[in-house]
Parts: sequence; structure tokens; C-alpha cells
Amino acid sequence: MRGPHNIWRLIRTGATFERTGAMGVALDAVEAPPRLRLAARVLGWPFRWLGYKGDPNLPPITRAITALGPAYIKFGQILSTRADVVGTELADQLRMLQDRLPPFPTDEAKATVATDLRQPVESLFSEFSEPVAAASIAQVHRARVRDSGREVAVKVLRPGIGAAFRRDIDAFHFAAGIIEFLSPGSRRLRPRDVVSHFESVVMGELDLRLEAAAASEFAGNTREDASFGVAEPHWGLSSRRVLTSNWVEGLPLGDRAALVAAGHDVSHIASRVIQLFLQHALRDGFFHADMHHGNLKVAPNGDIVAYDFGIMGEIDEYTRRIYAEILMGFIRRDYRRVARVHFEAGYVPRDRDEAAFARALRAVGEPIFGADATRISMANLLAYLFEVTERFGMRTRTELILLQRTMVVVEGVARSVDPQLNIWDAAKPVVSDYIKSNVGPKALAGDMASIAQTLGRYGPLLPRIVEQALWDRAHPDDAGPRVAETKSSVPVWLITALSLAAGAAIGLGLG
Repeated sequence: MRGPHNIWRLIRTGATFERTGAMGVALDAVEAPPRLRLAARVLGWPFRWLGYKGDPNLPPITRAITALGPAYIKFGQILSTRADVVGTELADQLRMLQDRLPPFPTDEAKATVATDLRQPVESLFSEFSEPVAAASIAQVHRARVRDSGREVAVKVLRPGIGAAFRRDIDAFHFAAGIIEFLSPGSRRLRPRDVVSHFESVVMGELDLRLEAAAASEFAGNTREDASFGVAEPHWGLSSRRVLTSNWVEGLPLGDRAALVAAGHDVSHIASRVIQLFLQHALRDGFFHADMHHGNLKVAPNGDIVAYDFGIMGEIDEYTRRIYAEILMGFIRRDYRRVARVHFEAGYVPRDRDEAAFARALRAVGEPIFGADATRISMANLLAYLFEVTERFGMRTRTELILLQRTMVVVEGVARSVDPQLNIWDAAKPVVSDYIKSNVGPKALAGDMASIAQTLGRYGPLLPRIVEQALWDRAHPDDAGPRVAETKSSVPVWLITALSLAAGAAIGLGLG
């Protein structure tokens, strides 16, 4: 849909950004060229009076975005993880966005629950409170399950939120097209891809069954983690628009005074927050990508409990190994190794000078290690690292940026609990354990076993592939009667080697 509403929505957006003073900040952050600045002013300045006023107590960008509504708030939150697009300073401002939207009536929430779960609320829950939290997409009610008496949190989507988001996303696509047309140079920031990424994230959040699945997987991965708990979902009381999960009882992680008064060891809690994040990212490759104060509590027994799994991060095993080796190289101050890892992974082009890159990395690491504990920051190191790698031609890797932005949030949470926390001391045991288990002889043996299993699965096909390759080699102009598809371009020596390897693997398995 590309109707007139898109033009009207863009005018209203430009007017709001002008009225709140956010227009200049946003244009400067993305280094907008003159033509794009002119178009933005044309859409905003003459219609300034149509813009929303917003909360004057907020900074311009957050003031404009919160005034424009849920889709813009969520878009701002997701852009806060894309410092490569909006710059570090604006990303930090967007990260402070708070979903301070008014709740919708409890009767509407009950109607949604009854419709989706196909039973009256009273037959499912003996208690169902007024909203205890309201966000851009949903709100939460505290309830008690009638059958078990267990306290739960019931998350309910806002009525009509799906259609509202789709309308705004359509306008975002329209705006991205205009930006790329007016400013071809902006294509390096991939506006269309950014909007598509936002659309995929939001569409996932609008189906609470997917959040329940993420919570369930995360709980399974972390079940043996000491001093950590997850608000697990109740599948029988959940649906596309309703998510019921365990009620999390405890103190907010951001309330340091209350934690101290309750007798909790704040130093241990702060270290544990860092370690848990790194364990989940490195060990599992699946981590909570929204670990701010509002999504973490400290239970009476001292456990850290996480909830709200709408935004999760995922990185593959190879990337995890690279990330761990980079961190370990910095911890050991082995800058040559860090540089070599970047080149071996293909992150930095081979035609660059590895020694010069190592010296640039030293310039990043040494000032941080020379600081006292209160100034040592892994998040800052990663931010500086991305600046250096960009100068040496490294292409943007979205998964690493999300990891880095989450690290910034996690480190901020840990510092608020214990300002004297030494980030490196907290991180070192986790990274060291991962390196021992996943880099070296033990990891090589595991990799070889995986290769053998893969070759074993495809073993029955290899004779046919070898025969086809030999036929192609002997009859280059004739595919032959046995070929139904295209000719094989795989070297015969490689296929023969794979066949022998498969035979050995199968033999070892039988042995």
C-alpha cells in the first residue's frame, strides 16, 4: 500500500521533528546531504503547527519519537542497536527511550484474553489486576491462575496495534525510498534494509507465541546457570495476543539502595550480570538483547531473574569463537593476535597491513588498560574497535553491532549496581573457559567429529557424484544419459578425497 496516507504521515512526522527541535539533531547524526536536508525542511517547517508538541522535559529526539506513537518508539529502540546507521551519540539517546504510554482499559485486555484463550477470564484466573506496566506494543497484568493458585504475569497486545504498526511501517518504507532517491550516498546506510529489519523484528513481537518460544529456549539453555532464573511461559495460557509467564518477585536491579538494604552482595550481582551475558552469548549464541534494568530483578535469594524476551540476539558458532579470541587477545594485551584473528576471519581485507592494524589496536587497548577500575570499559573498547576496523575496510556486521550495543547496556546495568566493578576481572573467567573448551585441540576434535557426521550422512551420494565428475571429465561436450541436471564443476581430486574421508568416517563409526 502506497496511498496518500504515507505523504500525510511523513508531513506529520516532519512537523513533529521541527516543532520539538529534533530535525537538526537527526539530520546531523546521519550526516544528511543538502538535498535531503532541504526535503526534510520542506516536509517539516511549513507544517510545523501540525506537529505534536511532546513532553518538553525530554531531549528533542526522544520527545519527538514518543509523541509520534508506538511504532516510532519501537523503531527508535531498534535503531539504538544500529550505531552504524545513526551514530554513537544518537544511538545512546535512543537507547534511553522509555515506553511511557498510557495503558488501555482492563476490560479490553480481558476481552482479548477471553477471545484468544476461548474462556472467560474469571474461569482462568481467580485474580486479574489493573495494568502494572504499559509499553508500546503490550501491557502487563498481575494475575493468579485459578487451577494452581500460581501468580503469573499476563501480557496482552494493545487492541489494533498490528494494523497501526503496518500503516506506519508502510510509511517508513515510503520514506526510505524517498531518502535513497534524493540521496544516493545514503544507500551505504541501507535505509530500505533498516526498515525491513525493523519490520521483521516488530512482526515477530506482534506474535507473542514467538516470544514464548524464545523464553522457553532461553530457559532451557540457562537452566543449569547458578544464580539465574527466567520467567518461563505457560503455554496453555498463551496465544498470539496473550503471553502468560511466571510472575517475577524481587527488587529492581536498578535500585542499588534497596539491594544494599536487603543485604544483597552488590559486587557479586554486578559481576554476575556481566558473566551471565557473556556465557549466553559465547556458550549458547542466543542472548537476551534487551537486558536493561526494567527487564531484570533480584529475587529474595539473590538470584538474577530475567523477563521480557521480545528482542533476542543470535550469533553463529564461528562468530562466537572469533569474538572470544578478540576479547581474550585484548585481555592478554596480545594485539598481534587480535589483528591476526581479524585477518583470518576475513573481517579485514588481506591487502591491508597487519602490523599497522595491530598498532592501531594497541592505541585502542592501552589507554583503557592504563585506567583505574572505574574507567575500564569493555563496551568502550568494542566501540573503539569498530571505529578502527572501519578505517581498515571492515564491512559492517549487524550481529556484532547488536552484541556490542547489548554489552553497553549490560555494562551500564552492572556499573549502576557496583561503580567500582572491574569489567575485565569479571569477564576473564568466562572468556577463558570458553577459549579452553572451544579453541584448541578439544575444539578441533569436536569439529572433526561434526565433519565426519556430515560426510557420513552424504556418503551414499558420493559414488554417484564421483561417477558424474569422471564422466564430465572424459566427455566434456556430452552430459551423458545418467545426468538429469547440470555438469559437475567440482574437481575430481576433491570428490575422491571426500569419498575416502567419508569411508573412513563411516568405518570409524562402525568400529
